[in-house]
Amino acid sequence: MKTTYKTFIAAGLTLCAMASCTKLDENLYDTAESNNFYNNKNEIISAVLRPYTHANAWATPSGQDGWWRPSELSADQLAWPTKGRHGEDGGKWKRLHYHSWTNDEGGLNNAWTLMWWGVGLCNDPIKKIEGKNPADIGLSQEEKDAYIAELKLFRAFHYLKLMDLFGNIPIVTEVPDQPVPKDQLPKTASREEVFAFIEKEIKENVDKAPPLSKQMLGRMSQAGGYAMLVELYLNAEAWTGTARWDDCIAAADKLINNQAGGLNGAMALDTNITDAFKPNNDLSKEAIFSIAYEFQRANFQPSWTGEFYHFQQQFIYGGSRNGNDGVVVVPGNYPTFKNEDLRKSEWLLHGPMFRFDNGEPVIATGGNEYDGQQLVFVDSIQRVKIGSTVSNMSEGEENSGVRFNKYKLGNQVGATRVMNGVTVNVAPDPNYNNTDWHIYRLTWVYFAKAEALMRKNGGAANQEAVDLINACRQRAFIVANWPANAYTTATLTLDELLAERGREFIFEGFRRDDLIRWNKFTTSSWWDHQPSNEYRKLFPIPQQQRALNPNLTQNPGYPN
Repeated sequence: MKTTYKTFIAAGLTLCAMASCTKLDENLYDTAESNNFYNNKNEIISAVLRPYTHANAWATPSGQDGWWRPSELSADQLAWPTKGRHGEDGGKWKRLHYHSWTNDEGGLNNAWTLMWWGVGLCNDPIKKIEGKNPADIGLSQEEKDAYIAELKLFRAFHYLKLMDLFGNIPIVTEVPDQPVPKDQLPKTASREEVFAFIEKEIKENVDKAPPLSKQMLGRMSQAGGYAMLVELYLNAEAWTGTARWDDCIAAADKLINNQAGGLNGAMALDTNITDAFKPNNDLSKEAIFSIAYEFQRANFQPSWTGEFYHFQQQFIYGGSRNGNDGVVVVPGNYPTFKNEDLRKSEWLLHGPMFRFDNGEPVIATGGNEYDGQQLVFVDSIQRVKIGSTVSNMSEGEENSGVRFNKYKLGNQVGATRVMNGVTVNVAPDPNYNNTDWHIYRLTWVYFAKAEALMRKNGGAANQEAVDLINACRQRAFIVANWPANAYTTATLTLDELLAERGREFIFEGFRRDDLIRWNKFTTSSWWDHQPSNEYRKLFPIPQQQRALNPNLTQNPGYPN
């Protein structure tokens, strides 16, 4: 079971409730509460953990407009098309897909607000804990330093993702005690300045933070800090104009060689492609930093079901949670997975759907296009029921699109199966609804190092790069099929690496950045998307925020 983080997650959720997590204009701490807090170790730990419960709202496919939605729904693999009478939502998903978002986009404003709220949830305890004598609050100096380092690393994570989306942003490290006059509000810093701030924060704190361990599951550790450095340096050329490939390789080696501390003594690639995405994926050997969930003890459950699940999804996997029939795989991506690639069958849902409990067809209900018929997910988005051959973001039906099946909740109900003529009883999963969402996993680090090696080599793969990718890819093929699917230095081109990244990290939030590094985000066409303006590589600073803070400078290309 997940230990320290989960032990205190209920306390974090209590603080969340006190702070009205869904109300973005609520003050998180008033003066009296802040001054009366941070008085003992439990209160310190609760404050340290509070930003992690909040990160569920912005760092994952959470049902809220955080970092994940603009990162994935503006790219070439995932979309949220209108399906009959569902999913129009004021056209917000179409604008992401078409790169036609405006500078007063409500979803981008929500993402900005949620992420900066998270910065504040880090800034406040950093300042308060720094001002405490460790002996007065039951801590050693080393423990105090470790908590501060952890919070500074997690704050750097917020800044990294804010810089990813918005580029030029303020740098704020304190929560003011009094309201600040408008003319004294923080000013925009350049992306290069923000990059340098993040790098400095990570390098100054990474070795003071706790190493990755069972006690640090779901929290920022040394390993998480080095993973952030990998991401920072992998995107350095795109973000600042200066390549940092050697630094990317050095940071990746810290993780690959277990120099940053590993779970159960050593990080390693999981043996099976499903291990990182099961209900007990806290046992995954490649998990570096995750948003951790605990349903049984804390009623804190994964938040991505609404984003991905169909209205009748519970019958497919044998649970109790359905969704909004939202995100689908963009047509044309499904065939890029070979039929013998286990990621195709394990991570995606396509074709007729059957009930987990008894193997009978899942019947669509609710008065949609296929009401009363078996649910069949198809690799197309069009109005088949009315004979239309038009395929675009407005023409979907409830079964349109291949679906998400990567992270699995497990089964809540039992089942009886006949396998090879033998009746097998399947028990309910004791870890049902506990599945963590990984932000960084070791496979991603392998890919980052391989890419850095190739870019240093003029885009060509050397044997080390091939070996890194093959070590990850081999798990997706049975032994008999592997030799024909192994990469060589001739077949692992940069374009093939981008395609393989798409297959391996589909749904994980990195696709927009990948396309930007390959110079394909604004220059390429896919399905119902045409090339867009170069300035669309950055999202606009939300107009609502510029009205609140006139010192914020709008990104180039967007109206002031």
